[in-house]
Amino acid sequence: MPYSVIVFASGRGSNFAALAQAARDGALPIRLDALLSDKPDAPALTLARDAGIAAIALAPRDFPDRASFDRAIFARAAEFAPDLIVLAGYLRVIDAGVVEAWRGRIINIHPSLLPKYPGLHTHRRVLAAGDAEHGASVHFVTAELDGGPVIAQIHLAVVPGDTPESLAARLLPLEHRLLVATVDALARGRVALGADGIELDGRRLPAPLRLGADGRLHGAGAAVG
Repeated sequence: MPYSVIVFASGRGSNFAALAQAARDGALPIRLDALLSDKPDAPALTLARDAGIAAIALAPRDFPDRASFDRAIFARAAEFAPDLIVLAGYLRVIDAGVVEAWRGRIINIHPSLLPKYPGLHTHRRVLAAGDAEHGASVHFVTAELDGGPVIAQIHLAVVPGDTPESLAARLLPLEHRLLVATVDALARGRVALGADGIELDGRRLPAPLRLGADGRLHGAGAAVG
């Protein structure tokens, strides 16, 4: 059976587009089944429709509270029986009970080297702190905001003259590569969430995998992909 993936997005959907392109090119062994959004006018929905992928939007204002909305949108996701849900620019904090029901089957991509800078405005915060390095992380989603176990990261040097906008522009294509490589590792069964953290081929990883210049994830003396 193909490895089924659903993406949640609130905005333009560039990470969704990267996954869809990799799947079309045969570089990613997945079937993208749906794009779900909390924004009925999200450009990501148009990308999905143009690709022939189910595009579903629910508006939070139509529900009495956050938990009700989360239960409803994840119930729609469950109709596709996905192996994995990818939060890719999905700008909502999800109810803890809903998250727990999907433990080990839901990941998020975040533009910082977690645990540094959870939440918003990461590029601005990196520059304000004077950091020499920035990056992105893919992690399993838990009830803690951007606090779940980190699967993989990519690093980016901060250069003189960088602005939040220039950092964001340089990091975005690296985010795409990181997300594709991480979903590939999950789809192939190489990486999973174990009882004590991230596991690679059944063995606990002492640190997150790192995406190298060769486009492969590296860690614990092994290359993935």
